[in-house]
Formats: sequence, C-alpha cells, structure tokens
Amino acid sequence: MDIIDAHNHIWPEKVACKARNYLEKVFNYRMMALPVADNLLAYMDKAEISKSVISSVASHTEQVIPINNWLFSLKEERFVLFASMHPFLEGFKEELKRIKDSASGIKLQPEFQNFYVDDERAFALYEELEKFRIPVLFHCGAELSSKGEIRSSPERIIKILEKFSELKVIGAHMGGFLIWKEVLEKLAGKNLYFDTSDSIRVMKRELLDKLFNKHTFDKIVYGSDFPFGNPEKEVGFIKSLNISEENKRKILSFNIKNLLNIS
Repeated sequence: MDIIDAHNHIWPEKVACKARNYLEKVFNYRMMALPVADNLLAYMDKAEISKSVISSVASHTEQVIPINNWLFSLKEERFVLFASMHPFLEGFKEELKRIKDSASGIKLQPEFQNFYVDDERAFALYEELEKFRIPVLFHCGAELSSKGEIRSSPERIIKILEKFSELKVIGAHMGGFLIWKEVLEKLAGKNLYFDTSDSIRVMKRELLDKLFNKHTFDKIVYGSDFPFGNPEKEVGFIKSLNISEENKRKILSFNIKNLLNIS
C-alpha cells in the first residue's frame, strides 16, 4: 500500500538543535529525533512511506524568503514541499509566484505567527491562494491558546471556507487539537481536509468514529507531525483500524494525492 505523510517538519542542520530545544520547551514534549532530513528519511523507510510533505513556518515576515530559499534547495525527490508564508508579508504576491513553481502548498501557524485565521488583513493572501489553487495547511488547535482565544477555532475556519469557497484547506490535528468535540459539532462535513497528526491515537474511539462518519473518509489524510510523532506508529494505528481497506488507502495516500495532484 502506497503511503504519503502529509505533515512533517525539518530544519537545516545548522539550526536544528536550536529549533528542537525551543519547541520542546514550548510544547513540553520531547522530539523523537533531531528534526533533519536524514532522520526523517530513516523513519520514512521504517514505515514504508513513499513521500512526506515538509511544512515550514515563518514566525516573522523577514523569515519567509530565507526559509523558502533553503526549502527549495532540497533535492530529495521523496519530499513534497509546503512553503513558508506569513499573512502580513509585504510583496507576498511575488513570493507566491515562486511558491507556485517550487512547492505544493503553504503552512500557516496562527499561534507562532500571532494572527487569527479570520483576520481581514489575511484575506488578500487567501484570495491569491484561491486564485493560484495553492493549498494551505492551517495549524488548528488549543494547546497554545488562552481559553476562549483559539486563533484557528472551527468558527474562524468556517468564516474562511464561506468567504473563499474554492480555497483548498487542510485543518491539522483533525481540525483542532484538544477541541475535537467542537470540531465534530461545527466543522466536520465542511469543505476542507483534516490531517490525522497528533490526534487519532489519543482520541476516544467513539468520538473518532463520529468524526469519520460525519466528515467522511474522502476528506481525511494521514500525517505524523514528525519529529513529534512517530510515522511508523501512526501508520500502524491507521492500518489497525476496523475500517475497510479502501478507506485506509484513502487516508494513507489517495486523498492527499488527489488534493496535491501527486502521481
């Protein structure tokens, strides 16, 4: 069975240790390996993963182009690139032209980038993404947000889906880490994809089944969130689910291939 991992992070070797130390403190969670390309490839081999999406985040606008310069320099054919972008970058249209030629999508992380996904200042970016048909992976969840101030809440995501009906959206962490009941009630069944990262192995099975049924297997993609998640364990869990082989194939490769036009 072909397997594509839709959610991973790596850094240049010269900054990987610094990134690991910072993020382990932020999330209070230990990475399974230094987040560099060779380590990801090794875990991909263990899990028999053919391709992995590499997502890069720019916390500040001035980081966008340098991060993308490094990302675009990667020549590993097993990597699918989701470029860095910041919603308030001046001249973002020029960078999107470069992204369109060199990547398959972008990643936005509202917590680290300090914006709400439904901030009208980001609408010009969404409009261009919609026009260029560039998918966007949103970090979605509550682990870094103050109560009641979730920057990527289901209500905020829905506003984006309604205003930009042709925008291709992936909601990471099954649409909202730690707020899956709210996702089930408000966001499931809408026109976006969910990735499974950091979510399906820790959710109550009854809730997971309800999300599967309401959102359908056609809109769910496998993601490990390496280096925080173990690709082999995540793949093994999906293979162990009491669902059809066809639906396992949809999650593990077919849906993301369809979304990103991967042959």
